[in-house]
Amino acid sequence: MSEQKPLPTIWRTPDELWEIIEPILKEHDPPRSTGRPRINQREALDAIIFRMRSGCQWNRLPGELPDDSSVHRTFQRWVESGVLELIWERLIEECEELGGVDFEWQA
Repeated sequence: MSEQKPLPTIWRTPDELWEIIEPILKEHDPPRSTGRPRINQREALDAIIFRMRSGCQWNRLPGELPDDSSVHRTFQRWVESGVLELIWERLIEECEELGGVDFEWQA
């Protein structure tokens, strides 16, 4: 029987890195003035990074991360608007262990 690889630990966006990423989100994905509030963007980013690193299904995100459907909707919105590519460019400049990812097949 093959041994299942353990999932990577949950990576949390360091404060210094969040200070770089937050302005990108404020400009390209500002909060809506009406309707249901969106999930916390920093927590959504942490969950998306976990998904990219682990390859797990969206519905298998660990319970300490935000709701999988909300994270997936955020991911799709960020991919469609191009904001995830802007964020990822900054992430790989700062954190080489994250590397490049093809977002299109992840959606």
